[in-house]
Amino acid sequence: MAERGVDAANAVQDRGWRLRHLPVLLAASAVVAALGAVAGGVLGGADAALGVAAGVAVTVVSYSLTTVVLAWADARNPQLVLPFGLGLYAAKFTLLGGVMVAVASTGWAGLIPLCLGIGAGVVVWTGAHIWWLSTVHSRRTRG
Repeated sequence: MAERGVDAANAVQDRGWRLRHLPVLLAASAVVAALGAVAGGVLGGADAALGVAAGVAVTVVSYSLTTVVLAWADARNPQLVLPFGLGLYAAKFTLLGGVMVAVASTGWAGLIPLCLGIGAGVVVWTGAHIWWLSTVHSRRTRG
């Protein structure tokens, strides 16, 4: 239940530790969505702008849902993290696959920008999370 370097009593007292990184990741994602939408609009028009922004939004919703569900499961019983994580993973990728097939069947011009937005969202979310863990979080657990 507790992170390495943090004792269990402090983790129980600080109930917000599981979600503390979320605002930073959301802000980084909002920046990449805005920049991506502008770039998409300049390079490919309105469909590209919407596609990039929607792609980043798909990533944000997916990762935020995972973060909240796993934080909830871990707070209840750490043994729930694996089954909830795997079940959520299977459900999300099944839904994402269905949505991508449905969007692809429409012939929408924003499909490729949507995929690029998903990729950019993943890279930025992961990078921001690594940054947060290696700087902000590591200072909290050491001190």
